[in-house]
Amino acid sequence: MYHPPDYYLVDELLSDEHKLIRKAVRDWVDKSVTPIIDDYAQRHAFPKHLIREMGEIGAFGPYIPEKYGGAGMDQVAYGVIMTELERGDSAIRSAASVQTSLVMYPIYAFGNEEQRMKYLPKLASGEWVGAFGLTEPNHGSDPGSMLTHFEDKGDHYLLNGSKMWITNAPICDVAVVWAKDESGKVRGLIVDRESEGFTAPETMKKWSLRASATGELVFDNVKVSKENLLPNVKGLKGPLMCLNSARYGIAWGVMGAAMDCYDTALRYSLERKQFGKPIASFQLQQKKLAEMVTEITKMQLLAWRVGMLRNDDRATPAQISMAKRNNVETALKIARESRQILGAMGISGDFPIMRHMMNLESVITYEGTHDIHLLITGMDVTGIAAF
Repeated sequence: MYHPPDYYLVDELLSDEHKLIRKAVRDWVDKSVTPIIDDYAQRHAFPKHLIREMGEIGAFGPYIPEKYGGAGMDQVAYGVIMTELERGDSAIRSAASVQTSLVMYPIYAFGNEEQRMKYLPKLASGEWVGAFGLTEPNHGSDPGSMLTHFEDKGDHYLLNGSKMWITNAPICDVAVVWAKDESGKVRGLIVDRESEGFTAPETMKKWSLRASATGELVFDNVKVSKENLLPNVKGLKGPLMCLNSARYGIAWGVMGAAMDCYDTALRYSLERKQFGKPIASFQLQQKKLAEMVTEITKMQLLAWRVGMLRNDDRATPAQISMAKRNNVETALKIARESRQILGAMGISGDFPIMRHMMNLESVITYEGTHDIHLLITGMDVTGIAAF
């Protein structure tokens, strides 16, 4: 049975509500995700039937007001949900993270009341799946150079361009797409999947996030109703605010992967015997375990603090970048060290470690690469942009 580490009693910083929602999501992961996820990852398939179940447990838009189908909870609640989902698999957390931070959030924050009422309840329940279109084949870390654009045709907009590495793309019902208007200003459009000229081919042959539905968004003279323009934001501020929310969720989420790896390695080290005694009795194995639990504790405190700052609307983008960068790198190191403790068994699908490790190789790149987040911190402390 899974026993997450809590060396500094961080649980005492959580409310009873936080613990209740965490237990509900943890129990759901144990029942619905853990028994099947390795099979889906091995087959390079996404367990789409879990979408509706995630809606039922409140994993979509937990901080969105109840009026729009959300749960009206705080940012720490969102964090603990992401932790439990990623303990199951990064693909499951990615689906929820995109649905919440990159689709529901911009509609709530930048949309009008009609757009909120039309889209948010169905996204919250999982009836509709959302995707977020920002990254392009030739423009990742530099979204301001995007080529996707739309023209005003009087009674509608005409959208052309393509987006790449889009979570949920092959299964989405709606996409929030960032594109340039005729003046070159970045705007957000809600694009329905059924629109003529809108295709979403799946990206295959991935070594990472194999249980995630990843694809492209391709727009070939797609007509978009003028009612679907997000009216309350212009420029890159919009998508970057979405990414702040997603990056924050990742800082929490990857702790679930790290904790699952650590817990697996600890239990294995106590059971596995070599030279007549458990390998946990050897100094080098204890060094790995001691360093892992120390790093997890630091991750917990960093995520909790930035969560409290977000609750007060005081967390800066640079603070969120620091948490995302640190926690993903730390989780990846923990996965690698855990794999070493298991030896050859660490690469087996009977254990989750190699799957987590491969997934985290994507997480360390998406929502801002590892290096870009480092430069965001550098710019914040020096006042000089190095990119």
